[in-house]
Amino acid sequence: MVTLGCARNEVDSEELAGNLDQAGWELADPEQADVVVVNTCGFVESAKKDSVDTLLAAADTGAKVVAVGCMAERYGAELAEHLPEADAVLGFDHYANLAERLDDVLAGKTIPAHQPRDRRKMLPITPVERPAAAANGVAVPGHGWVPTSRGVARRRLDDSPVASLKLASGCDRRCSFCAIPSFRGSFLSRPPEEVLGEAAWLAQQGAKELFLVSENSTSYGKDLADPRALEQLLPQLAAVPGVERVRVSYLQPAEMRPGLIRAIAGTEGVAKYFDLSFQHASHSVLRRMRRFGSTESFLQLIDQIRELAPEAGIRSNFIVGFPGETEEDFAELAEFITRARLDAVGIFGYSDEEGTEAAGFADKVDPDVVDERVGHLSDLVDELVVQRAEDRIGTEVDVLVERVGEECAGRAEHQGPEVDGECLVTDPGPVQVGEVLRCQVVDTDGVDLVVRPVGDANRSEG
Repeated sequence: MVTLGCARNEVDSEELAGNLDQAGWELADPEQADVVVVNTCGFVESAKKDSVDTLLAAADTGAKVVAVGCMAERYGAELAEHLPEADAVLGFDHYANLAERLDDVLAGKTIPAHQPRDRRKMLPITPVERPAAAANGVAVPGHGWVPTSRGVARRRLDDSPVASLKLASGCDRRCSFCAIPSFRGSFLSRPPEEVLGEAAWLAQQGAKELFLVSENSTSYGKDLADPRALEQLLPQLAAVPGVERVRVSYLQPAEMRPGLIRAIAGTEGVAKYFDLSFQHASHSVLRRMRRFGSTESFLQLIDQIRELAPEAGIRSNFIVGFPGETEEDFAELAEFITRARLDAVGIFGYSDEEGTEAAGFADKVDPDVVDERVGHLSDLVDELVVQRAEDRIGTEVDVLVERVGEECAGRAEHQGPEVDGECLVTDPGPVQVGEVLRCQVVDTDGVDLVVRPVGDANRSEG
């Protein structure tokens, strides 16, 4: 099982692995496998290229190759036609019976390639009607197709103390640059009891931090007739035995309610961490993106967060060179990022994504100008996030240890998995992966913090 793309894909892979395990399939190293399942990513051009390269590399092993995931769902038969090295291209509708399809592949049977369709049309327009429709057979990864004989069908594919946990699938937003809703479908929350059941199972498997993922976590509960569902779910997740920390990702600034801000900032066991999808700061650019907000409204949101939790971590991504972006718009974005003092920032240059509204916009920014702006803003961001890290010198942080050996390292509350830097622990003493150490920040190494444990009495076991 090879996984590409985001944490949501990682969850899908572990659920597929659990499903296959229950059907008698065994996970093997690539060089020993009969079948290699590649969970592809189809978000942007570079991700598509990585997916194709991975499929080709899998075919070179001599094993049968099966493509699943977003790229397979999005392109289906087209991908199969241009990539004969793949023995099967399967969409989300095949997930419930994946074990049978792998049996067919191993037997040399031909499986018709997935035929893509707009998955937004598969669920009712009215959100509260969607759970019943999904229960009646609409395939949504991580929802109704998961066997329930042991509460959750999932197999951990690593021994990390951090585990992603899916809150919901799909998205109802219509951002003009994004194609995800067309192949991931409309927004659908998982029932709270299902999320809590999987959380308990993950804790039993050694997970100390639960990383809540979805396409839009701030919408959780809108189809359950309870817009405060996430606020109520967070303390329940934090109370699951064995769980040290709960982290929420993929928050839409326009949907951040005061109650949700308070729940994340003030609930014991919930990381004071705000993964806010700003995308830009210019009101005019945001409106062309079919999004809401402005420099001042975003700064007000940041002020609300830091008033409740001064040391909270705030991260975001931004698109540079969106069609119609002027020099004034770009300057406003740079000014916003400077004033916002974010802990982590991702900068991406705009490129057309087929099937999106923005691909048809006429006033495209010259690619050389886009590259120039990306370079300029990236240099600024590199300087600002290092300054933000230096601001934390002298403070104390709780570090979840993720790596020991020649180097001991982990993450504090304000650092998300893989993308936000880490804490390098000096003089850790005897320590194991999964422990939580109370540490003082004594130095920085770029965006990383150099920390030292604050006495044995402040060290807690995870």
